[in-house]
Amino acid sequence: MRPDLMPLDRASRTDDVAADAATALALQEALAAQWVTATADRVTRDPGQPGVRMRCYLDLRQPLGS
Repeated sequence: MRPDLMPLDRASRTDDVAADAATALALQEALAAQWVTATADRVTRDPGQPGVRMRCYLDLRQPLGS
């Protein structure tokens, strides 16, 4: 998976991949302003893989701007 892509699935969960922890947490902050209901407080690294991973959960039922 390319590190600049963020998959969203219908289960309202994001598995985010970023180049570094600061980028991953900035992405989560942007999502939290709109949808996040459970945030991550850390990122993980997969040995031998570039970048970091983070998972958070979204409530996509919330209308935009709420």
